[in-house]
Amino acid sequence: MRIANSLAGLAAVALMVAASVGSVFAADPENTMIITLESGEVTIALRPDLAPKHVEQIKQLVRSGQYDNVVFHRVIDGFMAQTGDVQFGDKQDGYDLRRAGTGGSDLGNIPAEFTPTPFARGTVGMARSRNPNSANSQFFIMFADGDFLNGQYTVFGEVESGMELVDGIKKGSQAANGAVDDPDRMIKVEIAADK
Repeated sequence: MRIANSLAGLAAVALMVAASVGSVFAADPENTMIITLESGEVTIALRPDLAPKHVEQIKQLVRSGQYDNVVFHRVIDGFMAQTGDVQFGDKQDGYDLRRAGTGGSDLGNIPAEFTPTPFARGTVGMARSRNPNSANSQFFIMFADGDFLNGQYTVFGEVESGMELVDGIKKGSQAANGAVDDPDRMIKVEIAADK
């Protein structure tokens, strides 16, 4: 009887550990970002342990509402979906396909916080220009593994749930480097602690 109870207790602990492995980071509401798409919610675990400055700036932009209604201006099938141009990417303010992806926020650029963390499917990374220290507000979500990005771009999060919704984001033209005509958008972006 005592052995059976011990085994049952160990099994329960093992189940709790297994259930928490994929959501260790998302369990912290302060570091959980929720993107509402037309198709539903995507939950992203922010990673201040990897990129504290990037996570802080992202949360500041989220909390000021700057990501609301911003389009996915560059979406390449089999690669990634890019969004976050708070200057030129607002679909409701007359989205301009030619300018989206060229802007940022009023906040300063962020110094690179590169880590050996791989760019796997569901990884959320910061977009930047050729200058490694030029990340500002734009970010991308990986549709598939992209090892060629490892150590070249800052990883600041990972999709915890809703990846199937990310997969459904309207893809752009291959000929136009993923530029999207009539793009999907982030309807609302929130930090879970504020909901």
